[in-house]
Amino acid sequence: MSRNVRELNCTPEDVFRVLGNGWLYPSWVVGASRMREVDEFWPATGTRLHHSFGVWPFLIDDSTEIESCIAPRQLVMRARGWPIGEARVTIDVKPRGDGCVVRIQEEAVAGPGRYVPEPIMDAFLHWRNTETLHRLAYLAEGTSSRPLDETTAGAEGVASGEDATTT
Repeated sequence: MSRNVRELNCTPEDVFRVLGNGWLYPSWVVGASRMREVDEFWPATGTRLHHSFGVWPFLIDDSTEIESCIAPRQLVMRARGWPIGEARVTIDVKPRGDGCVVRIQEEAVAGPGRYVPEPIMDAFLHWRNTETLHRLAYLAEGTSSRPLDETTAGAEGVASGEDATTT
């Protein structure tokens, strides 16, 4: 089972705003390339995202289903990617200081992916989920409900006290 952890400069609610918008799935999940449909009550237990993975013209249509959702703390999904198989993906979000810590765990649970030696699968998943958390951080921090503070303004190239619209 692969585990990745990342500290984010936003609240758990900001993270779940991204996770709760199924149309954003290909924006943060490495390998997902487009959305075809999002069930109406996503991310309620039993709802699905209908997505494609791969690169055009070699796209495979599949789905991801919510096994459980305890917003804004945990999301457990069963991601399908046949013919590779299925994976259980658990995303845990915990507050830490002014931000939060996000942990993603992924393990193959069905199909040929279950038979790939664990060190090889874990190395691939660790690499992939490092980028997945990187993308999730961009979205969650970028849409954060927090006001722009002096530290963030400086990091974004806006000097303290300047009007952001003039730069």
